[in-house]
Amino acid sequence: MTADKGSTDALVSRALERFIGAARWFGGKGREFAVREVTSLEWVGDGEGEDGVRARIELVTIEYDDGSSEVYQLPLAYYAKARERLEHALVGQWEDPELGPVFVYDALHDRHATALWLAGFDRGHSGPDLVFHRIPGHDLDLEAHSSLFSGEQSNSSVVFGEDCLMKVFRKVTPGLNPDIEIHKALTSAESEHVASLYGWIEAPVHGTGETMQLALLQQFLRTASDGWNLALASVRDLFAEADLHADEVGGDFAAESHRLGVSTAEVHDALAGQFPVESWGDAELRALSAAMTRRLADAIAVVPELGEHAAGLRAAYDALTTLAEPVVVQRIHADFHLGQTMRTVKGWKLVDFEGEPAKPLSERIRPDSVWRDVAGMLRSFDYAAHAVEADVDEGAQIAYRALEWAERNRRAYLEGYIEASGRTEGDELSPDQRVLLRAYEVDKAVYETVYEARNRPTWIGIPLAAIERLAHQDDEQYAQSYAPHQGATNS
Repeated sequence: MTADKGSTDALVSRALERFIGAARWFGGKGREFAVREVTSLEWVGDGEGEDGVRARIELVTIEYDDGSSEVYQLPLAYYAKARERLEHALVGQWEDPELGPVFVYDALHDRHATALWLAGFDRGHSGPDLVFHRIPGHDLDLEAHSSLFSGEQSNSSVVFGEDCLMKVFRKVTPGLNPDIEIHKALTSAESEHVASLYGWIEAPVHGTGETMQLALLQQFLRTASDGWNLALASVRDLFAEADLHADEVGGDFAAESHRLGVSTAEVHDALAGQFPVESWGDAELRALSAAMTRRLADAIAVVPELGEHAAGLRAAYDALTTLAEPVVVQRIHADFHLGQTMRTVKGWKLVDFEGEPAKPLSERIRPDSVWRDVAGMLRSFDYAAHAVEADVDEGAQIAYRALEWAERNRRAYLEGYIEASGRTEGDELSPDQRVLLRAYEVDKAVYETVYEARNRPTWIGIPLAAIERLAHQDDEQYAQSYAPHQGATNS
């Protein structure tokens, strides 16, 4: 893995800066940056691919104006002549030290280039810069054409026909990627709630003994529907039936929410069987409370409206230091919401175990309480209901119906989780569990206000309404909001 001599000249740097800065997956939008180094890995494949394509991965180090830096992975396709079919994916045109004048494209848009990656998996390629790991048990369809998924924010995924899916991690760092690590563990445990892992790619970081994991190959969930879109459809069905309650509408989602709660609990149990389980005592809980309090202070600087609720929010964090028992912690999803779920004919699947991409790897793999994942999903139900409400904007009656849908599905999800997890006594949360869940839910809502302020200001009312509710509920009111409710699901 060596830096290409001509790869950092001004022409190439400017082209890569334009390409990275405009990419949906770039996490540094709004910040000034420059390309500082480009490291070219070995060519993917033994020679030219179909249509004369050469392909390789460039690891691009960018530096922000504050001195911090990140590394992004760019799979690029090199052609001696322009390819009209790839005009939309053009990165630039320059002189390559090895190939001469080239037209350079984003390789993930090019089926001839991505075929080289699939062939690498098939033969288990192992070279000085790239190692394709393969898990036995599935024969790849090498004739399948690829297509790039649209809409992803932090990574890029390519599906090969109806056979498999390759996820390419855009921002990369040395160490084990949790998405690969967890998928590998859950595939080994034969979990029915994840797509099976078929393989992954890594690059040795020469001279360090570390590796950088670049991509994974997994089962393609061809019958799957996105959980977020299904939830939105259910809310729209409710709003279309002005005289019916949520449990009376044909598109009622509560049974699916209940089943998703069961699936979440079973994945948590499987993870507890595959990774070490630890315990947090007083010191760790004080540190957790302090970290949440710091995030709140930072958030108030961005969203001043949080200030009027600060006392109630801090009280939710302070309660973490009063727990009667140590807290069991383990590996979790760590960025859990409806958009990380897929509904298939065989049930719910959980996807994207990478954790929050903005956080350092050390934080993303750190054990945490399962109630953080549960809180994330509870917030997601709230978001689904009120996101549709924001589009409709028809006053108090719609607002009431949105709240009704959110409460029904949050309750159903939690009931499913409690039923399957065995983490509670009976069908209710313990006092300690309520404190944990509330603190994590508040922490997530605070994060959401900052995100919306910076990215979707018109949606900031969604988390702010949750903040107001959570800040002014006492423990009994919070417990009542999730009390088991007969008829909450129509299984």
